[in-house]
Amino acid sequence: MEKVEIKLNDIKYITMYEEPYKKLIIWKNLCELRRKVFVVTETFNKSGNFRLVEQMRAAARSAKQNFCEGYKKTSLGQFMNFCNISRASLEELSEDIEDCFEDKLINQQTYQELQGLAKRTMYLLDRYSKSLIKIKQNNSGKNSLPFLTLSNLSITFSNPF
Repeated sequence: MEKVEIKLNDIKYITMYEEPYKKLIIWKNLCELRRKVFVVTETFNKSGNFRLVEQMRAAARSAKQNFCEGYKKTSLGQFMNFCNISRASLEELSEDIEDCFEDKLINQQTYQELQGLAKRTMYLLDRYSKSLIKIKQNNSGKNSLPFLTLSNLSITFSNPF
């Protein structure tokens, strides 16, 4: 949350504001995944896997940043495009996690933790994207970005795992 100051008619209002997307589970998962990837890849630096470290960190960061940037775009189509980029970055990261496990850079517990979080986040992002498509279809072709709240998103969950 950040502190926001607003001045209106010589009266100063101070309020705490949190971007709406920061309340989404997708966002929280993306943040957690980026942090965990950073910690896990710290040990890779000691073994000379600098390129892998750079790629994994970049993919985790890209997934998070593209979701945020897309949310702030002014059109639903742009937001959907950025969600797709975020999804692609998650897929790249998931493959890197697979490689790390196969190459014995991470143990099974770390693999399951990272891969599980990545797959759950991809699933949520896929469902979110499908809801955005429904919103776009119901928005009669308007290209403006509607307010995205839990009340106008129709996400249904089934346990894919």
